[in-house]
Order: sequence, then C-alpha cells, then structure tokens
Amino acid sequence: MELRLLSSDDITRALPMSQAIEAVKTAYMQLSAGRADLPLRTRIDVIEREGSALFMPAYVGSSGDLAVKIVSVFPHNQAQGIPTIAALVIVLDAGTGRPVALLEGASLTAIRTGAASGAATDVLARREAKIAAIFGSGAQARTQLEAVCCVRSIEHVWIFSLDPRAAQEMAANLAGRDPIPADVAVAASAAEAIAEADVICTATTSETPVFDGAGLKAGTHVNAIGSYTPTMQEVDAKTITRALVVVDSKEAVLAEAGDLLVPIGRGEITADIIHAELGQILNGDRLGRTSPEQITYFKSVGLAVQDAVAAGRALDRANALGLGQTLSL
Repeated sequence: MELRLLSSDDITRALPMSQAIEAVKTAYMQLSAGRADLPLRTRIDVIEREGSALFMPAYVGSSGDLAVKIVSVFPHNQAQGIPTIAALVIVLDAGTGRPVALLEGASLTAIRTGAASGAATDVLARREAKIAAIFGSGAQARTQLEAVCCVRSIEHVWIFSLDPRAAQEMAANLAGRDPIPADVAVAASAAEAIAEADVICTATTSETPVFDGAGLKAGTHVNAIGSYTPTMQEVDAKTITRALVVVDSKEAVLAEAGDLLVPIGRGEITADIIHAELGQILNGDRLGRTSPEQITYFKSVGLAVQDAVAAGRALDRANALGLGQTLSL
C-alpha cells in the first residue's frame, strides 16, 4: 500500500485560498442538502494542560471525499514557542476504505477555516465592503484576512490582538501581499477596530466577548470562528440579537458554540434565533442578507466536511503537480 505524504508547503501550493473557498462552499451545500455523513466530533480534554484533542471524521457522498482529522489545541504551547494547533488528516479511498494520503493538518485547518469565512463573506457581506477588522494574530487570523480579501475589495484593515507585538508582526508581514491591501494597521482598542468595519473576523480562544456589539455600524458582517466549546464566547449577546444569524451546522453550533450557548443559557436568546445554515442559503433554500443596513453574523465551529473536501482538492492538485512524497507501507 502506498501513502501520499503532503507537507504544509505542499498543501499551501496545492490549495490556494480561492479554490479552498469554492471547496468549502461545496462542503456546506452538500451537508445542508443531506448528502454528507458528519458525526459530531469526539473531544478529549487534557485538563492539566488546558488542552484538547479532537477527532473529526466525514464522508461526502457526491464527491467521494472520505477523511478523518485529528487536531489538538494546546493554548499554553505559545509560552514554549510551539504552535497552539497541531493536526493530521488521513484521506481514505471511498471505494475500498484504504488510506491513500496523510496531510499536515494545521495548514489545511487554517486554510479551510479562512475559506469558511471567505464563503460566508461572499454570501452575506455587502458588495461594497471596504474595511475589515481582524481579532487575533495567529495563523487562523491570517487566513481569515486572506479569505475576506479574496471575495471583497478591501482597502483598509484593522488588526486587534492582546499580543500587540504579534499584531504588529502580522501587519508587517501581510500588508500588500496579494490580495491583502497595503493599508494594514494595528488598532489601539477593540472599539477602534470595529467602528468603521464592514467585515469583522474573530479568531481567538477568548472566553469573554472581544468587542461590544453596541458599537457595530449598520450593515456590518461578522465571521466568528474562534470559539469551539460551550464556554468560549468571542461575540456578545448584543451582536447576536442585532444580527441575522447564520451557522455552518445548526446541530454542531448548538452542541459546541459558546457564542450562542452562553446567551441561550442566560435566557437572552433562544435557538430559534438561528436563521439558516450557510449551505441552505447557497442551495437557494433560505434567503441571506435582505438589506444594506442589516447586520449579519456567521458562526462556524469547524466541520469535518470542510476538511474532507479541502483535503480531496489538495490531494488531486498535489498529484497533478507532483507534490509530496510517497511512502510504501
């Protein structure tokens, strides 16, 4: 048996953001149409390290993408100079069940997570959106910005992070790198970042809201991708109640997303506030934005269908380009 091995560099070359966005749209459409098998992910907490390991299988029948991702999130790794997220993706042949590829998963996760916000921004944000605000300064924040700039003509970017040095480094590294504009600045406060923002992305591990939803201007679109547990809450109830709420998977967010579960637990909102899954809007089953003044909010907890379809696209292109290595087992 031969196994194709794809490194982070291989994946970056094989899966440009524009193609990743289209792959993620396909994944969402197939999921909402009932053509994907997606169990809720299994989570194991390593309490003494405040870390967790997640196991995420998925099968998308229409495309034949079958894969499982193992991803760990250990926030204290940063103090040791080690990435917070580590992951591997195993791709299986849907016809035989045999493993065919092993992909470095952190880069795939960052790309497909950015692509999710790119897809949501393309569907929900105003076409004339010009200003973006990014909360966070890690790998996920960077692909969030890239994806938003792929689908909208962004002219100015604000970055806000609790780590100002990392924010300055992110701004310096990304400014002017296509499709990101040259005008990238670090905000002194969350309020400054959101004041004129047309698109906001939150990519943090915060357990408390990172901005005050009362400060959002009319017409803003918010992508919230950082909180993935019932206790993590990047976005406050004020934002939720002001917005048209769209999610990647209703089942998944109501099991994992603190952005919604915390205010539901406090009686501030109910689950009925969820308007639609993004795939339902893409499939034409539900409406998206209905006015320029409407605030829209997309909540993603990350789905294995994204990994399966993105990995399949990356593997196909890697094979065509001769990327990666082959391991005989």
